[in-house]
Amino acid sequence: MLSSTLQTIVATSIISLLSFIGIFTISLNDKTLHRILTVLVAYSAGTILGAALFDLLPEAIELVDENLVFPIVAGGFVFFMFLERILYWYHGHGHTHEFEHDEDRPPESFAYLNLIGDFIHNFIDGMIIAAGFINGFSIGMTTAIAVAFHELPQEMGDYGILVFAGIERRRALILNFAAALSVVAGGVFGSMFIGMVESLSGWMIAFSAGAFIFLSASELIPEMHEKNDRRRAVIQMFILLLGMFTIYSLGYIFPE
Repeated sequence: MLSSTLQTIVATSIISLLSFIGIFTISLNDKTLHRILTVLVAYSAGTILGAALFDLLPEAIELVDENLVFPIVAGGFVFFMFLERILYWYHGHGHTHEFEHDEDRPPESFAYLNLIGDFIHNFIDGMIIAAGFINGFSIGMTTAIAVAFHELPQEMGDYGILVFAGIERRRALILNFAAALSVVAGGVFGSMFIGMVESLSGWMIAFSAGAFIFLSASELIPEMHEKNDRRRAVIQMFILLLGMFTIYSLGYIFPE
């Protein structure tokens, strides 16, 4: 039987490959891709908000003192709001274009902000998987499968955000994979410092929840209101709710 550390590395490495889900869009023309991105942005807003409200926040409440958990969530929200300002000041709007109507897209700096949030979240997932394998192979496998099913819809949305912000598709795949590799780093860290993981994981989860609420509520959802099109608005609202429901239902089907 493989050691728990090696089991963790294998499982997290496989999960990181889910970030290449966007490879199926490489051959699409720009017009078709733009239509898909309209859906993916709404779906991503739903999955990120759902992950924060139905997954991260409840878990943080269990792990962190009730007097601290919400200040930490607020800290994550404010930190990412401040980080966004810094990225905007120093990076400005995106400079890589695939579509003609650049005014319809968010600044490229937001895409990098989302990558940072995704990096933190994936790192936490890696630590959770490591803790599972330390407690037994079956527990580790169950945890890894749960994380994989949670990650797949979110990786679809993350890739969509990168392309929607103006990043070229192949580069977006590479960046999304780079952020996904943090799940492997988190797994290795969790295997080596399980005691530290147990003491810090709750704080990191609460912080990540605040970051995801910011990303969804202040960046993605406003993008859905850019065009005054009732039919498009109804469709995007439905897709957003579908994204939230996806995360909510997976929490019951594959509890971590």
